[in-house]
Amino acid sequence: MKNVNRVFFCKSLSLVFLVPSFTRSHIRFTYSAAGASSPNRAIHCMASDSPQSGDGSVSSPPNVAAVPSSSSSSSASSAIDFLSLCTRLKTTPRAGWIKRDVKDPESIADHMYRMGLMALISSDIPGVNRDKCMKMAIVHDIAEAIVGDITPSCGISKEEKNRRESEALEHMCKLLGGGERAKEIAELWREYEENSSPEAKVVKDFDKVELILQALEYEQDQGKDLEEFFQSTAGNFCCMSLYSK
Repeated sequence: MKNVNRVFFCKSLSLVFLVPSFTRSHIRFTYSAAGASSPNRAIHCMASDSPQSGDGSVSSPPNVAAVPSSSSSSSASSAIDFLSLCTRLKTTPRAGWIKRDVKDPESIADHMYRMGLMALISSDIPGVNRDKCMKMAIVHDIAEAIVGDITPSCGISKEEKNRRESEALEHMCKLLGGGERAKEIAELWREYEENSSPEAKVVKDFDKVELILQALEYEQDQGKDLEEFFQSTAGNFCCMSLYSK
């Protein structure tokens, strides 16, 4: 078996992702602006050794219903209905991993959660609202609770994908009651889709980093060849792979 070291360079934001062969004790990425016109900024993330594997079971927390500050039953009902629909994000696996026969693939919610953590641990970036990045990370795929994870291999055009997701988002916001929080979710989602803000650009890079980090973990844990997922970042990341016996 060959060991492989991969080094990724993000063209758009000078992200460097270093992966020593068959170990995560020193997985590291740095994130800084490319180009003189962009403010200097950096994100540093260090991942320690992977946690010990168990049976994969997680104890269920007590049933707690989070409701808006308003005590009206209609507000509480709409919040619960919205959250119940969002449960699908926890139970719907990411389609790309299913197509490659990955065992126990991550869910959509798993993917968004780690992106949220990336934003949480990131350094402050001039001109970028870190709290907004965290919010955007946990809602950018929220419409997939209804439409599912639509990938390029599904044969659905970008226009049709956007139409379906836009309708799903509108339904979810109405379900939530159409108030300020619903409007905030809709605005964050649209900003991400349109790549229309500095925060959207940062979160889109987090999306790609999370993808290749997850692919690396599946390669190491399950012996999969997921090179295509690394190559899918072409145009955003330059990849150099070093092999040894």
